[in-house]
Amino acid sequence: MSQRFRAIQRILGVIIVLSSMTKLPPALLALAWGEQGTPQVFFGSFLVSLLIGIGLWLPVRNVNYDMRLRDGFLIVTMTWVFASLVSALPFVHGPPNLSYTDAIFEATSGLTTTGATVINGLDDLPRSVLFYRQLLQFLGGMGIVILAVAILPMLKIGGTQLFRAESTGPTKDTKLTPRIAETAKALWAVYFGLTVMCAASFWVGGMSLFDAIGHAMSTVSTGGFSTYDAGFGTWNSPVLEWIAILFMMLGGINFGLHYIAWRRASMGVYGTDSELRSFLRIVLGASLIVAATLWFGGDYAGMTDAVRNATFQVVSNITTTGFVVTGFDQWTGPAPFLVVTIGVIGGCAGSTVGGLKVARVVMVVRQGYREIKQLVHPKAQFLVKMGGRRVSESVVLSVSGFIAIWMLCFIMLVVGMSATGLDLETSYGAVVATLANSGPGLGEVAYSFASVNDAAIWLGTLGMILGRLEVFSLLVLLTPAFWRE
Repeated sequence: MSQRFRAIQRILGVIIVLSSMTKLPPALLALAWGEQGTPQVFFGSFLVSLLIGIGLWLPVRNVNYDMRLRDGFLIVTMTWVFASLVSALPFVHGPPNLSYTDAIFEATSGLTTTGATVINGLDDLPRSVLFYRQLLQFLGGMGIVILAVAILPMLKIGGTQLFRAESTGPTKDTKLTPRIAETAKALWAVYFGLTVMCAASFWVGGMSLFDAIGHAMSTVSTGGFSTYDAGFGTWNSPVLEWIAILFMMLGGINFGLHYIAWRRASMGVYGTDSELRSFLRIVLGASLIVAATLWFGGDYAGMTDAVRNATFQVVSNITTTGFVVTGFDQWTGPAPFLVVTIGVIGGCAGSTVGGLKVARVVMVVRQGYREIKQLVHPKAQFLVKMGGRRVSESVVLSVSGFIAIWMLCFIMLVVGMSATGLDLETSYGAVVATLANSGPGLGEVAYSFASVNDAAIWLGTLGMILGRLEVFSLLVLLTPAFWRE
């Protein structure tokens, strides 16, 4: 084996050891709560994960190699795959005793903050299992690899490559601090702070402390798992829903902006960001359209309820969080299709959301408008601008290429889902739910993937990893040039 792959194996082993630690908190909580059976499951899963990681790291622990960007793509992809595999173990060997196929789907959904689930009967699961699901989303929100870069100095070799491969959106080269590890720590500090604030707000709003912490971990991470089958419908509280809307929005904003606002102790930075302004306009416009549709369609008697439920579902989907309003799939006319499809857009670059990202969508729309103007005035020179600044042609072409490949993957997954026997509505909803990491779909998968066949489950798992890695990070591994020394 070459030095390159031995170095990759070394780092991968360390990250898997790190991910094995996710089993310890629920194991200790299960002991503290006096649960029967679950402590052994979590401790056993921890040992298996730990041994796999050590087994990869130990033979190559002394390898030293200067990594390149393409090595970062392989490490990040393999990290998400291996982390999903080892994180699935507790779901198989303890409640809810899923098959390996379903367990891997559930673990992948948690780590990629998709929020789709194959579990029915959350209300009956042990609290340690519920906490474990929420913890997976909390760690996946900012990313396992960024966590590793933040807290493991031994990964300083190749830290930049890992960070660039893991970060989302078209602004991957932006660093908030001179050192990449410090940038990762800064992002995690903001992320953790927002999660604590969210938990406190939910607790004051009426949740128990356990539910408040659990839902905070899946709200700021824009994950969408809940500790109840009915989700926020359990409390039927407008106060809790508006709190969730606020923190879902905060999770959908570039965390670099949060960091700068905190450092400067000023909110002014938010007003200067053109992507954020576009994001807010999309949320406002979609919420008003859906609210009007629901009110005129008679889904809700009062305009206030229509606005609240429409806003909650629009924000939940565009931030790819995945919380749902009970009965949203039965709303009037195009409302269900609209709120699910808006998840394709996603939130801002540099946030915890999935989807295409607002910056890319706005850029492509402006590029299309430029082409129309060019047809009218063939000899004129028109520029694509973002935030008043010219966007280079290379960036415009890169974004256009990304969206083209993303949509091609979308179409192929829809065809694949249909080939497994799902109807077209369910196939479309399942692909939006997984590739956009948004969670809720349409048809059979509006609330759960529990009734879906195994082939569709595996396609959904692939879609979640593709979406979390923004397609290119995974597809680049399929090119022959990548594997040449």
